[in-house]
Amino acid sequence: MNITSAHGGGGELTQELIRSIFLKHYGNEILEQMEDAAVLSLPSDRIAFTTDSFVVSPLFFPGGDIGKLAVCGTVNDLLMRGATPLYLSVGFILQEGLAVETLDRIVASMKKAADEANIKIVTGDTKVIEGDGGLFINTSGIGILQTAQKISAQNAKPGDAVLINGELGDHHACILSGRLGFENEIRSDCAPLSRMVEKLLESKLPLHTLRDVTRGGLATVLHEIALSSGVQITVDDAVPLASPAVQGFCEILGLDPLYMANEGKMVLILPSDAAEEAVSVLRTCPYGAGARIIGEVTQTDAPCAALKTRSGGVKRLSPLFGEGLPRIC
Repeated sequence: MNITSAHGGGGELTQELIRSIFLKHYGNEILEQMEDAAVLSLPSDRIAFTTDSFVVSPLFFPGGDIGKLAVCGTVNDLLMRGATPLYLSVGFILQEGLAVETLDRIVASMKKAADEANIKIVTGDTKVIEGDGGLFINTSGIGILQTAQKISAQNAKPGDAVLINGELGDHHACILSGRLGFENEIRSDCAPLSRMVEKLLESKLPLHTLRDVTRGGLATVLHEIALSSGVQITVDDAVPLASPAVQGFCEILGLDPLYMANEGKMVLILPSDAAEEAVSVLRTCPYGAGARIIGEVTQTDAPCAALKTRSGGVKRLSPLFGEGLPRIC
């Protein structure tokens, strides 16, 4: 069976879709009340709130799908402020002709990702539009802050070290490979970083900045942090930043891993004397096994991101200009 306009009409077919797919996978004591708004218990008066929309094509790719991506993207945004993710809303825009089996598979994937991230899907909405069987998702997330640390893009300081939790570019290369019909072993790094951030917070390390490295890549993210904090952030080109498979993919297409999108990578900035301990904490988690120190933060009168080249020179890293093709989220 395929989605028709009647599935978005609010009548019997809409209710059947809710019962047979959404409640089947997402059922919990809050969602099952089927009210117009979810009533939530928040054990803190410091709340983090975020929203994001996902339009990735293809819907399924090695390492994930649009549903997993939607959960992980919003969960990771909450985590980057040091928040504990609690609740998630999901809005589906379905195009006529979408196979119900495809929707069911994506909804099941979202439930699996939400369980891994320990977040509840508590409210949602479905709309049906004309189209060719596609699917778009909006998610909003609520979390609570239980740490007194100021974790912010404005908090990078001279003398800090810059870390990442693994190699770059896997998600971007995976999606582009699918669109171009390339056969390789590259898989998306799409993942919820909940446990990794939780362990960092439990360690009481002096965390200054956390940012997930999504659209625009590492260079754009570091440029934004540098401007927000009024510092220079320099990455060492001698530190490997991409896997051999992704590096080879980039050489074929003329891409740069520094500007490629990721969905399971984050930048961590903290005092340099705590950097090695942070690397050790990250490496205890599956999504942090490739953690490494990649650069430093220094004082400057002209905030920027920069790359220390293997020949000993330094060049500025501009933010991504224009469209970072392909659109990957």
